[in-house]
Formats: sequence, structure tokens, C-alpha cells
Amino acid sequence: MEFRTKIDIERSASQIAPCARMLFVGSCFADSIGKRFEEERFPVMVNPFGTMYNPVSVWHTVEKVLANGDAGEKTEWVFITLGTNHIYILKETGEVVDNCQKRPQRLFEERAMTVDECAQWLQRSVDALTARDAETHIVFTVSPIRYRKYGYHESQLSKATLLLAVDKVLAQNAERGMLSYFPAYEIVNDELRDYRFYAEDMIHPSRQAVEYIWERLVDTYFTDGAKRYLDEWRPLKEALGHRPFNADSEEYRLFMQKTREKIVALSKKYPNFAAL
Repeated sequence: MEFRTKIDIERSASQIAPCARMLFVGSCFADSIGKRFEEERFPVMVNPFGTMYNPVSVWHTVEKVLANGDAGEKTEWVFITLGTNHIYILKETGEVVDNCQKRPQRLFEERAMTVDECAQWLQRSVDALTARDAETHIVFTVSPIRYRKYGYHESQLSKATLLLAVDKVLAQNAERGMLSYFPAYEIVNDELRDYRFYAEDMIHPSRQAVEYIWERLVDTYFTDGAKRYLDEWRPLKEALGHRPFNADSEEYRLFMQKTREKIVALSKKYPNFAAL
């Protein structure tokens, strides 16, 4: 007897190699998943210009990254996590701002973008990234984090708009074969629909939920070689996190020396390994 629904995810045709270079742009959920890649010593950039929530702000980050020389040229995988279709427009200039910087609300107009508008801005990011390198893999996700300030119904409408926009962009770029959607939103709302998988604010996914999403992502996107790399790195990561009873003991000094030697060997095996 099944007591929960499970999201079926097809294994991606495009696969993440060990220590692939990655860029994460988007909501605070992008921060959470990007941090997991950092923990596994992938060379990643996570929201280098701050957390972004809507397709326009995502484009602003993509534009800056691509203009930033080597930082933009080396990225193999880009994860774009969308949080909302709401934008804030500075009335004085008409520009969409990425951060209101605690300025008075009266200076801004808040507006919800349509499906077509969201898709147009996402397509702009896709075009720019693939113009730089046609082999860039782009993965879209929609953040499962709800926006209490909108009201939960409006928050659902916002997420629905983003899901439809992503679907439209995927359809427009089907022939490229380098774009995909990872159902983090559906995993949280359909598989993990229990408050034990939420943080204390009852809005953000808990560490346990993020870890489960990470496992599903690994199963979907990682090559067998990348999974072996994780197995090789895991005991070293655990060794680095070990807190000894006596950090000044000779035993612990030798333990850490051997650990560092193994990390050096691992970095030689995987050249992109983001060493300490």
C-alpha cells in the first residue's frame, strides 16, 4: 500500500560530469541547492549579484555574469530558479529593480507579469547563454517557497504563471535539447506535503527536504562518474567536519595530514575540484 505520491522524473539525456562548472541564479531556493553543490566541491557561482526572484532580475544577473569575462565563459550548467512573477518598477525611471534597498514603497509600482512577459525575459537569458556557448545546459526550477505577503491564493497564481512560462520556453527551444525542467516545486508540494519537511517558519523547506531534493536531482542529472566522485569525496568531507576531543593531539594531527593528502590526490584526479 502506498501512503504518498511520488513524482516520476525521467533521467535527463544531458548529464552532469564530476565537478562541472555551474551557475545558480534565482530565489533563495537556488541558494540552498547551490550550497549543496558547493559542499560537494563543485566550482559554482551562486547568485553573484544577490538573490533574484523574477525573470527580469534573473536576466540582469545573467547579463552581468556574461559581461564579466572568464566568470561567464566557463559555466557549463546554469540553474535558474524562479520565485515570483511580481516585479517592482521604480516610478522615477521606469526600470525594474532587483532590490528595493528598504526605500519607501511609494517610490515603486508593483506589478504581476503575464505568462508571455515572463517567457520573453526567460528567452532573453536563454539566448544570451547559448549565444556564448551553444553547449550550455540550462535547468529551470520553480521555487516551492510560498509568498505569504501575496496571500496564498495569489502566491499559487504566481507559481502557475511561472510554470506556464517555463513550459512555453521549453517548447520554443525543444530543438536545442539543452534545456530542461526539474520539478522541485512538485516534489515539495506533492511528495513532501507534511509540515515536518518545513523550517520553523512553515514556509521554507527544511534541511531534510533540501537533502531529499538533492538526492532526486543527483539521480536525474549525474553521470555514473559524478556519483562515484561523490562517493570518493564523502569520507573526506566527513573527516573535515569531524570535531576531535583533543585537536592538539598527535593522533588528530596525523589524521588531518592523511586527509589533506587524500584531498590533494582527489584534486589531481578531478582538475575542476574546488579545493579548500
